[in-house]
Amino acid sequence: MNKQRPVNLDLRTIQMPITANASILHRVSAVVLWVGMAFFLPAIFVSLASEEGYLSVRALVTDNFIGQFVAWGLLSAFSYYGAATLKHVIQEMGHFEELESGSQIATAVMVIGVVLSIAWGIWIWI
Repeated sequence: MNKQRPVNLDLRTIQMPITANASILHRVSAVVLWVGMAFFLPAIFVSLASEEGYLSVRALVTDNFIGQFVAWGLLSAFSYYGAATLKHVIQEMGHFEELESGSQIATAVMVIGVVLSIAWGIWIWI
């Protein structure tokens, strides 16, 4: 069969629904959390080992931009991951499963994620 259908493989022209974007961001936040554990777990170990270790980790997070950025990234990823997980739990209970309401809850989760990221940034840098 030779079908003459147009094939659009240019990803810049394909617009995904908000629910797909929320799902992809949920997965990305999980990857960020897993990678971030490579920084978080040693920091916890060092900070709990001694008072000097605690002060060095505290200085890293309060005085070093990269340390602050990593902390902000972990907190933001955890916040979005938690909100998106709660969305999935709510949907598993049978709510917000229709197209319109699913889009609304996905939008709400993304807005919550942005607001929490801004709040974490203010808390860390101000």
